[in-house]
Amino acid sequence: MARTVIYCDLDAVIDKIVAGCSGDMISAVKALLLINETLESELQQLRDGAAYRAPTKRQAKCWLH
Repeated sequence: MARTVIYCDLDAVIDKIVAGCSGDMISAVKALLLINETLESELQQLRDGAAYRAPTKRQAKCWLH
């Protein structure tokens, strides 16, 4: 599966994140780790929800035969 690059200039994005943390690199990394953890948790919730979705017509047909 191909990944989509959202930001063309990653250096500028990184500079903006570090500046948002008053230039403290450790705080910037901590913030990114917390954001990543939150996103991974949300993704897992979506995956769990998708596992319980209603079967497609094709799946239901296969199960009946």
